[in-house]
Amino acid sequence: MDPTTDNAGRTGDAGTARAALEALRAEIAKAVVGQDPAVTGLVVALLCRGHVLLEGVPGVAKTLLVRALASALELDTKRVQFTPDLMPSDVTGSLVYDARTAEFSFQPGPVFTNLLLADEINRTPPKTQSSLLEAMEERQVTVDGTPRPLPDPFLVAATQNPVEYEGTYPLPEAQLDRFLLKLTVPLPSRQDEIDVLTRHAEGFDPRDLRAAGVRPVAGAADLEAARAAIATTTVSPEITAYVVDICRATRESPSLNLGVSPRGATALLSTSRAWAWLTGRDYVIPDDVKALALPTLRHRVQLRPEAEMEGVTADSVINAILAHVPVPR
Repeated sequence: MDPTTDNAGRTGDAGTARAALEALRAEIAKAVVGQDPAVTGLVVALLCRGHVLLEGVPGVAKTLLVRALASALELDTKRVQFTPDLMPSDVTGSLVYDARTAEFSFQPGPVFTNLLLADEINRTPPKTQSSLLEAMEERQVTVDGTPRPLPDPFLVAATQNPVEYEGTYPLPEAQLDRFLLKLTVPLPSRQDEIDVLTRHAEGFDPRDLRAAGVRPVAGAADLEAARAAIATTTVSPEITAYVVDICRATRESPSLNLGVSPRGATALLSTSRAWAWLTGRDYVIPDDVKALALPTLRHRVQLRPEAEMEGVTADSVINAILAHVPVPR
C-alpha cells in the first residue's frame, strides 16, 4: 500500500494512523470532558465515510465536540443553525448573478466543508432537510443540473434535542437511515461537571480551542491510511451470519413496527470492522458487533405505539436481541 500525504505534507500509514487516531481522545479531552463514546463514534463514522446524528439536551457540548474534533484532525468545519425559515440553497449554495460579467456564478454553501454541524436539524421543514440527502449519499451537490463534488473527508454531524418536540419536523425513516450512527450525548457525571466548572473558573474559553491546548494530532492522510487498512480487516462467514441474524431478529420483534434493513446490516458490518481495527485487530469478533450494535441500529427501528407506552425503548429491544441471538464460537 502506498502511503498517502495530507495537505500539511504529513505521510500516513496504517501503524501511525492508528496511533494518531488513538491520540484524538486525549486531545479532544482538553476541551470536552467525559464524552469518549461520542468521540469514538465520530471517528468510526469518519473511517466508514458515514454521518452521525447526535442526540442530547442543550448545553452538553455537542457543538464544542465537533469543533474540537475538526481542530484535532486539522479539518475544515462549518455550522448551520437549522430554523423553520432556512432554505435548501442556504445549505447547498446557489447561483448568483454577477453584473460585471453578466453571468451567473455558483456561490458554495456551508455544506462544502469537511465536518458540517447541522444544528437542530429537526427544526427545519422536510424540504430543507432533504437538501442534505444528496450530499450525504452521493457526496456531491447538484445545482442547476451541474453536480459539484464535496471535499473528502466529509461528515455531517446533525444534532437534535430529545425532550423538546414543539415546532419540530421529525426526520423521516428514509433520512434517518442515511445516518451511519446515532450517538446519545448524556449529561455529565457529577465529577465531570465539577471538572467542567473548574476549567471555566480557570479561564477556559470554548471559542478559543488553541488557547485550551487542542493541537492537530492526525489528518486526512491518517484517515485515508486507516480506511485502506480497515478494508483488509477479515470478516469470517460466521460473523457475517451473526450480523444478518441480529438484523433479521429486529424484523421479527413484536415490539417493533419496522426492523433493520439490509443497508443497516451493511452499516453494522462496516462499523464493526472499523472498531476491530481501532482496537488493534485485523479481524472482527462478536464483541465488535455487540459494541457497535446500539449506535448503528437504534435509529433504524421503529417501536410499536403500544410498546412505547409500556416504556420499551429501541435500545432495550436491541439489547434483548443481542442477548438471545446465538453468538458464533
